[in-house]
Formats: sequence, C-alpha cells, structure tokens
Amino acid sequence: MQTPSPPLPPHPSGITHAVFNTLRGTNAELERFAWLGDEMAIAIWHRQTTEEETAYIRPGHHTLSCYLGGGYRTERNELPGLFGSPGRLCALPDEHESRWVVRDELRFLHVYFLPEHFTRRAVIELDREPRELTLADRTYFEHAQIARLCQALEQMPWQGIDELLRVNETSHELLSRLLQSQGVLRRAPRLKGGLAPVMRRRLADYIETHLDQTITLGMLAELACMSEFHLARMFRISFGMPPYAWIAARRHDQAQALLRKAGLSLQQVADACGYADLSHFSHRFRRMSGVSPSRYRQAILGK
Repeated sequence: MQTPSPPLPPHPSGITHAVFNTLRGTNAELERFAWLGDEMAIAIWHRQTTEEETAYIRPGHHTLSCYLGGGYRTERNELPGLFGSPGRLCALPDEHESRWVVRDELRFLHVYFLPEHFTRRAVIELDREPRELTLADRTYFEHAQIARLCQALEQMPWQGIDELLRVNETSHELLSRLLQSQGVLRRAPRLKGGLAPVMRRRLADYIETHLDQTITLGMLAELACMSEFHLARMFRISFGMPPYAWIAARRHDQAQALLRKAGLSLQQVADACGYADLSHFSHRFRRMSGVSPSRYRQAILGK
C-alpha cells in the first residue's frame, strides 16, 4: 500500500491548501504544482480508483476545478446522478462542504486562491464591495472561456520565472471570468458601516484618474467630507484594505497593464503610475511581482 505524501506546508501568503492536502491523503497522484504569487497556486492531479469517497470540509480557501480527462462516473453525494466529463468545471468556495464519490480514472486541474484575492477585484470589475460577494458553490458547470483558459494553463510550462509570470497572467484572467460568472452575493444580514456606494465610486474614480500624482489620505478625506481617521476606517470596510494599500495595488495593476504595451519606456510607465523615480518604481514593482519591470515585460511580451 502506497503511503500518501506529506501535506503541503502553509505558504506565507496565507493559503493553507486544505483541498490540496486532502487530496494528498488519497491515492491521487500529483503531476505538477506551482506557487503563482498573488495568493494563488495551481496543480494538476491524476487519480484512478475503483471507488473512493473524498470530503472537503470548509477548506478556508477557494478552489476552481477543471476536468481534463475522464470523470464520467465521478459524482458529488449531494447531487447524485450528475457526473463529470472533460471541460466541466467545479467552483468550491472557502466555506463549502462536499463529499465526492470518485470512480475509474480522472485527471483535473486545480487553481487555489484566497477569498480576499477573489473579491478585491469586485470594486473595479463589478462596482461591488468585496464584503458583499463570494464564490458560488457550483458543480459541473460549463463555461467555454474559463475551460479554454484552464486548458491553456495545462499546456504552459510552470518552471522558470518567465514561464510562471505567464501562468500568473492567465490565472488572473481566469479569475476575472470566474468572478463575473460565478460571483454571488453573500447570505448575510444588512451590511453595516462603510461608505455609501456613490462615495465609494467617487473615491475609486478619483484614485484611478490621479494615479500619476501624489494622493494623500487628507485629499481623500476632503473629497469625502470626513475626518482622516473616519475616512480610513470606512475606506477599509468598503474596499477591503486601507487607502495606502489600495492605491499601491492600483498603481501596480496599472504598471502591469502599461508594461504589456511595447511602445512605452520604463520611465514613462513609472511617471504614469505616480512613482517618484525609476528606482522607486523598480523597487516597488519587484517587491509586489518578484521580478523587475523589464523582466516582467520580457516575459509577458516574449521579447
């Protein structure tokens, strides 16, 4: 009898990978695994068994599963008679509980990510507060674009900085598609505190249009007609992070977007994103991405 591999230790990002570690305790074989940065990880599994039950109990992180092969007799106990097949997707939110009966052969890709990472983009992409949304619990749904992105991830190499940056880029696109199609409102009491929607939009728009300039807490507080202390508290509730962290994240996102355009110099990108100078830009970008701006551009553009 084969001894299961030891569980994966927690990553500094906070991902505990309960789903990953549950699979490690079964007869599933891990084909590939990679940390992707930005609180994401990816794995491909192969499993073959006569019949075995596997349970996931409130894993604490979100998981997207895409069947790459087989799965024709694998079903979820709560949904008997609904079986998997290549291209079918499962969304497993952080607080879900499920039990699966696995039969015959199955090969699948998993993307693991934190709830905060998933919902932070809700402000920009859906005009929603992060605390309003979560990932839907969906079994064997179909989405052509998400399935194609999963298949693209399967075909990509996962070793080396340049390769992992491209996998990271594709995974971000995948999670945006997932948020738009499988993001649902939380079942919770009426939200308390935070900014009014019109004020949240006003602050978000102001930050977006002034990323190339100095933005202070005092400026945002004046715009919101609040004290700096009150604005900082309300901002954190509605945006999921303090103002300085939100501004830094948006500058980084814009820098990544501009680096995908070959026509701009690194200095132009730094100026457009409000960095003090090229050295400051390189330091901040490397700290958040793990690579220099020039290396990031080289990896994404393939030059």
